[in-house]
Amino acid sequence: MNEIADTIRFSVSLPGNLLEELDRRVTSRGYASRSELVRDMIRERLVENAWQAGDEVAGVLVIIFDHHQRELAQKLIDIQHHQEVHVLCSTHVHLDHDNCLETIILQGHPPEIEQIVAEIGGLKGVKFAKLTRTSRL
Repeated sequence: MNEIADTIRFSVSLPGNLLEELDRRVTSRGYASRSELVRDMIRERLVENAWQAGDEVAGVLVIIFDHHQRELAQKLIDIQHHQEVHVLCSTHVHLDHDNCLETIILQGHPPEIEQIVAEIGGLKGVKFAKLTRTSRL
């Protein structure tokens, strides 16, 4: 299905102050048009709804951790292997002598993904943990 070919135009009425705010966001975020920003805002809301509904979703967990922390690497592996969440892929890079960055792509139901994020984020030696949520649109 070609999104451009299937595009339908419709009109939206907005109060002047809301349109001004929309235009400020178009400019500040570097969008080519109002339509591009509105499409992204709708997609973001659809992702939020999928997470709230408990649908099967995906997410990318980004962590930074101290690789000198005793047994941390094994704990990270153990958590990823003993969950209801599917770990689709992980990437590990060395940022410097002390810190590693890892991205973990997860698929499953929101409560299980949130649980694995909490477990990993709570480990001693994990300095940063952030989940980016997504879903099928």
